[in-house]
Amino acid sequence: MLEKQSYDVIIIGSGPAGLTAAIYTGRAKLSTLVIGGAAWGGQLMLTSEVENFPGFPNGMLGPDLMAKMRVQAERFGAKIMFEDVTAVDFGSRPFKISIGDRVFEANAVIIGTGASAKWLGLPSESRLRGRGVSACATCDAPFFRDKKTVVVGGGDTALDEAMALSKYAREVTVIHRRDQLRASKILQDQVFANQKINFVWNSIVVDVLGRDRVEGVKLKNTQTSAESTLATDAVFVAIGYKPVTDIFKNQINMDENGYIVVHDETRTSVEGVFAAGDDHDKRYKQAITAAGQGCKAALDAERYLQEHPM
Repeated sequence: MLEKQSYDVIIIGSGPAGLTAAIYTGRAKLSTLVIGGAAWGGQLMLTSEVENFPGFPNGMLGPDLMAKMRVQAERFGAKIMFEDVTAVDFGSRPFKISIGDRVFEANAVIIGTGASAKWLGLPSESRLRGRGVSACATCDAPFFRDKKTVVVGGGDTALDEAMALSKYAREVTVIHRRDQLRASKILQDQVFANQKINFVWNSIVVDVLGRDRVEGVKLKNTQTSAESTLATDAVFVAIGYKPVTDIFKNQINMDENGYIVVHDETRTSVEGVFAAGDDHDKRYKQAITAAGQGCKAALDAERYLQEHPM
């Protein structure tokens, strides 16, 4: 049976961007549906301690912070569903968002689906995530003060992570599958000049070692297939991010990597559809910047609905 429900605003995604947007649209008395996904909460659900989100001087576990945002959004009337969107139709208003055979309509849409880190795909990597395995040095570097750390990757992201770690860690080892970096020349110069940072070339990580915490990595040489181990207290995987935007192909403009193209801060190529957070932000990728963009998108959606009533 086809189910239809209409809202002023539908928010797709339930990370810091989506839930902040819901707080603002709810307070603006706009009927709001958040379709948060089966795996709700965004990247913070995979983060242990969050120390750089304002208002929590003693830090907070990532899942606890997202739970507080969820309660706050619901307090202002947002309805939250923990299911995955299966199709969207932005061809005309009201916009249509489908979950299976259920269709929900909205006069404005805010996309806050974020981006997911690319991982190595190792069972040990997944098991030790949050226990020394991370994809965000800006978030987690302070936890490894005076420790040995590893960064996997060879692009700008990897070298940015290495530089961030070098402010805290005793030693940073960059592991790259080739013998040359893909990063920009200026960034390479900075890293090569940093005495804390060294390299293991032509190598890949085939296992993360440790039972309850990271204790090392097993490496395989890409040229000789020889295996070796390297002791470390943390592994930072920096092989890139993938925006969670496949569902929006052929509906809004995106770049060659799948990031949503925005103008005027949050506006997409479709009038009435807005984007916030890491689904378009290639640079900052922080919970606080995503939350700020969620605020902007909500305010832009509110004004849009005032100027374009149905």
